[in-house]
Amino acid sequence: MSDLTKGNEGKLIFYFTLPMLIGNVFQQLYNTVDSIIVGRTLGKEALGAVGVSFPIIFLLASLIMGITMGSTILIAQYYGAKDMKKLKKTIDTTYIILFVSSLIVTIVGIVFSGSILRILGTPQEMIKNAQIYLNITFIGIFGMFGYNSISAILRGLGDSKTPLYFLIISTVINIVLDLVFILVFHWGVAGAAWATIIAQACSFAFGIYYLNKNHDILKFNIKTMKFDKEIFKKSLKIGLPSGVQQMLFSLGMMGLQGMVNSYGTDTVAAYTAASKIDSFSSMPIMNFGAAISAFVGQNLGANKPERVKNGYKATLLMSTVISLGVTIIVILFRRPLLAMFNTDPEVIKVGVRYLVIIPSFYTVISFMFITSGVIRGAGDTLIPMFISILTLWFIRLPIAYILSSKIGSDGLWWGTPVAWTMGAILTFGYFLKGKWKSKAVTVNNLREATEM
Repeated sequence: MSDLTKGNEGKLIFYFTLPMLIGNVFQQLYNTVDSIIVGRTLGKEALGAVGVSFPIIFLLASLIMGITMGSTILIAQYYGAKDMKKLKKTIDTTYIILFVSSLIVTIVGIVFSGSILRILGTPQEMIKNAQIYLNITFIGIFGMFGYNSISAILRGLGDSKTPLYFLIISTVINIVLDLVFILVFHWGVAGAAWATIIAQACSFAFGIYYLNKNHDILKFNIKTMKFDKEIFKKSLKIGLPSGVQQMLFSLGMMGLQGMVNSYGTDTVAAYTAASKIDSFSSMPIMNFGAAISAFVGQNLGANKPERVKNGYKATLLMSTVISLGVTIIVILFRRPLLAMFNTDPEVIKVGVRYLVIIPSFYTVISFMFITSGVIRGAGDTLIPMFISILTLWFIRLPIAYILSSKIGSDGLWWGTPVAWTMGAILTFGYFLKGKWKSKAVTVNNLREATEM
């Protein structure tokens, strides 16, 4: 566990972010390896089938993961305040929420997967494989929720390294099983899904073993777990806006996926491949945003507002420099990166345009995520939710729809940078007002104490 309330702010945030970043790279490899092996061995139709599945998975999981974000912020603030009794209650309550939720998501996902695919206008040649992939994934959603709950708890306590070790091992398992199930057993798309859920279950099992062996306060024991209504209410109050935001975001992404689907197999396959590359490329931004939230949570919990100011500036600088570097790399190597997934000329042609338009605005989304991370770290998640909803539903999707009707598939991609720009402006405007400073659950009257 790391105490983020002492030491050089920039250095602490960097070294806290690094293991999370490496961990998320490995976590993303779960789906990316699936896509690469599927795209190269089973063809662009199978690649597209895997791609259209992800917005649906994200939709059903997003509300729960948003509530987990609320738990992470509470854990960070209670740990910063050294309130171990409430810390333990928060951890137990988080486990119980996620176990019940995973069962609900599994049932809902399996029952409605086919209907959702048809509503999205999924090309007919992809529906069967996409439904197979979805149903198997939902069977194993428990492992994904379990690992993410352990990871969220450890991050709130300042430990971003330990989950990384579990994840590296399980990613290797996933890659090996992908190769065996697809290339040796010829299970097709089903093999990719089974490889993923088995690997996720392994990462959860490793996490449980570690907690029980090394941390009494973090020990996983179903018999002694107690659900705390007050903690649940606080977690819900903080995390529900993020969960709703994630759900509305995923619904928006499903809407975008529906527009993409209307352009046929080549565009769906190109979007699947390019968005995987985009996910990797934007990881440093996302992880710096998560790190600054934990940093702000601990330092507000310890009533050290000056460190919040210094940490924000240092994180902005680091994230901007890295974003510029990633932008250059992706644009320069866009063709070989896409060819890892599929070599069809039409797929490459569409994907290349995506990887010129989107990465050119990484510095914009970097600024937005870091600023939003500070606000969320204080426990103020409602306004970021509204901004996200506004920019997605009233800017990104309408612009994508209008432009795609005029300039083709390129118009689908241009809605994103316009929405990012507006989101950054609105987020920074709210940040400057300073109302978020009074939202910390462990400190009173921070508004006067935190002039930034």
